[in-house]
This record gives sequence, C-alpha cells and structure tokens, in this order.
Amino acid sequence: QVNLVESGGGLVQPGGSLRLSCAASGTIVSINAMGWYRQAPGKQRELVATVTSGGSTKYADSVKGRTSISRDTAKNQFTLQLSAVTPEDTAVYYCARSRTGTWGDYYAMDYWGKGALVTVSS
Repeated sequence: QVNLVESGGGLVQPGGSLRLSCAASGTIVSINAMGWYRQAPGKQRELVATVTSGGSTKYADSVKGRTSISRDTAKNQFTLQLSAVTPEDTAVYYCARSRTGTWGDYYAMDYWGKGALVTVSS
C-alpha cells in the first residue's frame, strides 16, 4: 500500500523560501521516479520537478534556478526546496510517484499525495 504525505505548506512571504517534504510508505523513493507538481486555483496541474531512480533531475522553466529536490533514503522522504518565491508560486503542491524509475510525465504517476497548500503573500 503506497502512501505519500506532504508537509511544510503554509504562508510564505515573497522572496522567502519554503521546504516541502513528502513522507513515503509502501514505496522506496530511490527506486521509483518521483515528482513534485502544483496546481493553482482554476489552473491545470503542472510539473515542478522530477527525479529518476538514477538521480537525474528535471525542473520546470518557471522554477528553474531556484528549486532543488532531494531524496533521503534513510527517512524515505522526498523533499522540495523553493527559494525567491512570488505570488505566482501559490498553489497546492503534490508529491507523486512514477510507475517506473525512468522519466515519466503526469500520466506516469500512479500515486499522489493529498497536497500541501503554499500561499505566497506579504
């Protein structure tokens, strides 16, 4: 039984940083490809960042240069760090697991967390 639980959401001031963690159970974060997605109200869910089982990463253009993802195998956690946030970063952020360890798009993700709301406002 795969479960993904995001934590670390909340209010962040513009220009600040956030750190979201995804606690995984029933799956190993270093085996399957993992991804962070986000969805703003009235918008489509979009990719933030992904990582393959081999450690290759991919970042969305909107966050490239200010985003970092990592996996903690000891804690079986998947983490997203985002700096220099703006109000456009306001969204529900989702942790997801891919069916395989290779690159996959939105439809390759077979398990999703319930999401964590991040609000960027002063």
